[in-house]
Amino acid sequence: MIGDGQRIVVALSGGLDSVVLLHLLRFHLRREVYAAHFDHAMRVDSGADAQWVSGLCRAWSVPLETARAEDPPRSEAAAREMRYTFLVAAAERIGADAIVTAHHADDQAETVLFRLARGTGVAGLAGIPVRRGIVVRPLLAFTRAELEAYARVSRIHWRDDPTNRSLRYARNRIRHRVLPELERARPGATRRIARLARAAAAAERAWRGIVEAAMKDVVECSDERGFVLARERLLAYDPHVRARVIRHLLDRLGSRPDRAGTRSAMTFINSGTSGGIMELAGGVRLEREFDRLNLRSVPSEPQQPDAA
Repeated sequence: MIGDGQRIVVALSGGLDSVVLLHLLRFHLRREVYAAHFDHAMRVDSGADAQWVSGLCRAWSVPLETARAEDPPRSEAAAREMRYTFLVAAAERIGADAIVTAHHADDQAETVLFRLARGTGVAGLAGIPVRRGIVVRPLLAFTRAELEAYARVSRIHWRDDPTNRSLRYARNRIRHRVLPELERARPGATRRIARLARAAAAAERAWRGIVEAAMKDVVECSDERGFVLARERLLAYDPHVRARVIRHLLDRLGSRPDRAGTRSAMTFINSGTSGGIMELAGGVRLEREFDRLNLRSVPSEPQQPDAA
């Protein structure tokens, strides 16, 4: 996952998980390690975290990149986007081969349960990927309890973020209420949920191969605006494969219909008459011409200036 001689940057919050990760990489795997800390400015005392992290990196002789948000993000999603934008920029400045984050098995289980409760398919059950682009997550196989045991034995200190204990956030309610209850009812539940995520990720990799082969079979021609599909060849596939092929092609065109939109598109493909047209999300049009299906991006109409 992290090869010899690679230069890596660790996303370091100062919490247990990231401090353990930095310690492992710095003192045991002995990689060329840099750290990066982003202050979201969402708490009055967040600056103290940055100072503590700076002191830790000095003590461990780890170069540190830091930044602080000019305006605090208004949501967890916005905070995540700002953080990863900073991490990618830091990796580019450093010339790092990988960004390493400290997500662990408990994070994986929380993510799977959160998506399951919200409503998801197999792709959602795959949870947090071990690798996405230059971001790698080597601790996904380990529980938080194991990381804490390592920290205690190694006499490592860390800082607790009080927002991680707040039950205002759905993820924290899953972390502090749902998962502990599952563990009491079925010890080892966290590991088994994480194992389910790995199985779902493997299934998704297999699906990608099937869908890519099916697309080569059914797409007769394509350009920057869309695709022409052989309808009869598409209908020869299992309905689940058909739906995935269409969703994949729509995604390439910037269209992401919800489940109802996908069902409507599949119904049109199955029974639509020649000359029929269907408008899809994201400005994409699906049209049947005899035994061909045209999937096209439709240019938006230019806005007319108001009359004087």
